[in-house]
Order: sequence, then C-alpha cells, then structure tokens
Amino acid sequence: MKKLKFLTLIVITILSVSCEDSFLSPELKTGTSGDAFYSNDQELEAAVINIYDGLQGVNASKITSSNLNHATQVEFYLTEMRSDNTRTKSQEGEAAQFESFSIEATNGIVADYYRSFYDVIFRANVVLDNIDAASETAAGKIEGEAKFLRAYAYFNLVRLYGDVPLITKVIAPLDTETAFTRINSTEIYALIIEDLQTAIDNLDDSFKDRASKAAAQGLLAKVYLTLPTPNYAQAQLLCEEVLDPARGFELLSNYSDVFFSERNDEILFAIGYEQGDNNNSQNFSAEWLNSVGRTSGVNYATTDVVTALEEMGGERTQHTYRIDPFQPTENQAIKYLPNGESGGDNGRTFSSDAQAAGNDWIVLRYADVVLLHVESILGGGESTSNSNALTSFNSIRNRAGLPNDADGVITKEELLNERRVELAFENKRLFDLIRMGEAVNVLSEFATTNGYSFSSTDLLLPIPQREIGLSKGVLTQNPGY
Repeated sequence: MKKLKFLTLIVITILSVSCEDSFLSPELKTGTSGDAFYSNDQELEAAVINIYDGLQGVNASKITSSNLNHATQVEFYLTEMRSDNTRTKSQEGEAAQFESFSIEATNGIVADYYRSFYDVIFRANVVLDNIDAASETAAGKIEGEAKFLRAYAYFNLVRLYGDVPLITKVIAPLDTETAFTRINSTEIYALIIEDLQTAIDNLDDSFKDRASKAAAQGLLAKVYLTLPTPNYAQAQLLCEEVLDPARGFELLSNYSDVFFSERNDEILFAIGYEQGDNNNSQNFSAEWLNSVGRTSGVNYATTDVVTALEEMGGERTQHTYRIDPFQPTENQAIKYLPNGESGGDNGRTFSSDAQAAGNDWIVLRYADVVLLHVESILGGGESTSNSNALTSFNSIRNRAGLPNDADGVITKEELLNERRVELAFENKRLFDLIRMGEAVNVLSEFATTNGYSFSSTDLLLPIPQREIGLSKGVLTQNPGY
C-alpha cells in the first residue's frame, strides 16, 4: 500500500514453514506472546495490516527463500497463463506447465500460491479469534476487514483447487484433521458469502487499497455468479448498488490512467505496493518483460488475444499489449509497466529499479462490475436485449471509442469477448470462461491449435504434493493428477 507501509511488525507473528509443520498453524517466533499481545484496538489494527502484508507477498527478486510466500505476485501463472491469453516466451521450466495444461502436483508455483493464501487465512483468523479485545466502536470495522480478506482468499482457493480445507480459527499444530480434510465447496462458498455480508454491513468506502463496502459488494456479486446454482437476482442488486452514481465510482475517460494513476475513481480494491522498498515492492511487472526480471519473460500475449484486441479492443489495445522492443516476434502485456516506465527503445532500460516496482495490483474495478451487471441480467441465457444491460455494455464500449452494440442484442459470446479485451492480463479470463460455461470448448480448441493437450480436469489445479505428504494421507488429490 502506498499509505500503509508493510514493514515487518516486531510484535506480530512471524510465520515459518518447515518440513514438519503446516503453515495453517505456524509457530510464534517472536519474544512476545500472541495470547497477551492482542489486547486493544491499536494492536488489532496492526494485525489487520499484517493480513494485507500476507496478501501482498514477498518480492522474490529482492528477498529469496523457498519458504517465503509470494501470494498475489505469482497469481498470473495460475490464472492468465492457464487461459488463451498468455504464455511464457521460452516454453521452458515450471512456468511452461501452465500454458500447456501439463501442470504437475510437484509444481512449486502451485504450492507457493496455496501456501500463501492459507497464510492470509491464518492471519485473518488471528484477528477474528481476538476480536473481543476490540472496542465497541472499532470492532465492526476490524471484523469486516478481516472477513473480507478471508473471503477473498477462500474465493481464490476454491475456484482454483476445488474442495479445500476450511479453517475458521487458529488451530493447534497437531490438528491435522482440520488442517487437511477437504470440505465440500458448498460449505466454502457459504462461509465466503457470510464473511462478505459482514464486510458489507460494517465497512464504508474510505479506502481503495483496503477492504471497503463497495469492494465487498462487487466481490459478493461475482461469488453469486460463480455458485454452482448462480443467484443472478442478488448479483444484479449488488452490482446496481455499486453502480449508483452517488457512490462516486466511474469509468475513467483515459483507459491508461486506470493502471498508472493509482487509487483512482475506477478502483474498488487494489493490493498496494511501494516502489523501491524491498519489503513492499513487487516483481511481476519486471517478469512480464524480456529479461528484465529473473526470467526471460512470462505472461506474454498469445496470438489469440492479440487478434481479439486488434479486432475488438478499440482505444484499449494500445494500452494493453505491445510488440516486444527487443524481440519483435513477441508481444508483451503492458498494463503494469514497472513504475510506469516503458523500458526505452529496447524495453530494458529503466531509471528506477524495475524489479522493485510500486504498481498496485487491481483486484476489482468499476468496469468489471459494470460487465458483471450485464452478466447478471443475461442470467445464464444466450442473449439479452434488456435496456439496462445495454446501457452498461455500451458504456464500456464507448469508453474504448467504439459505437453502441449494433443490433441491440448482447449475446453471451459478445459479453465474453468484451470482458476479454477490457480485462486482459488482469487474471479474469480463466474464471470468466469457467463461470459462463465455455472453458472446455474454448480451451480445448486453443490447446489443439497450439499442440497442447487439454481436458476438463485441467480446470482445477493439483493439490500440492508436499501438502498431501504432510497430511499423511488425509489430504486427497484432484482427478487427473
């Protein structure tokens, strides 16, 4: 966060992962007793900030250790690179497993993300287990913020891994039954909905880089649309509450400003980073470029998405991808150029440290909710001519310099295409395809065209083999792995 430096908190639990211990119940490694520490609003506020610190993750370019959690900074591998949007440049190593749908249960990035988000859940549960120490005036906000972050973590986990362990309190290190028993996703979603409703009831819209009421409403709308039996009516109501002009959110006139003028009126929730600060910067902006980060380049735009952007992106296209200045046969995602710098003529020359970038990661923005509004009105059908849906749909097109929908009918395919070009490289494409029932068709065709092998079991990631080993047989694997 720009206003909240995630410095190491001496009095907060420092988490460690060893071969014997699960990250679901880490040991306290400081000289301060956790039981005695959380005794007032100030200390609980520090614990809330610690949740964001976990969500932010560690900059792998600056602080290296195989046991550290990288959280949001590796999310693009598990999402965008498992869609038809991006790939590696070299087709080598663990990273290439994502683009070719050949992920192994031993993949370190898959394990890192799983570990990272249970770390976030642990930190949230620490706050919630000690909520009784909060004053009457502060308790609601602290609880709402912790539950928003826990819900966000579980929403990502359940969409990526399917049934997962459900941990709602800090557990003992030897409680392997709770730590490793996979719970039906129906129960996971029930907790997510309950947590987000608590956040809605207790938060306002004061923050862009912390939980807010609008962010909770927008996220809950997406949850309702993702359920096995979607609740389209509730999703529509939530979207319309966020779209109310009185809330102060809007589409920026300049698409590029969404990403390089941070905490703007289009942002509902972003994970904050700080340029040049080893503890609080991010390295994914550098990794997406040609040998600027530690890799030769990942999350490169596929020919498929370039074609879509050129045909349907309008003014968004020039701000979404570019030809690699150093290797003109390749195309780069450019929404998160390090600290807003292009890298010069060769794409590699920066005045700031590109591997310690300060670009915030946008989790949810107004345009996403506008298109979710269309989706909720579509209601699982193939098309809609509803005037409210058309108003929302056309507002996105018009911002991109495109005319209104030509025939006054929005099809599911048109909506998927519009979400693709509006939200390209924002880790939405895979979830959109799954949610709208088109993932198997689209990804099967994409895989065949590119010489990959895809099956429906590839829609879920493997449960990390390391965790299965730690569970001593309690944790089971997903089909296909």
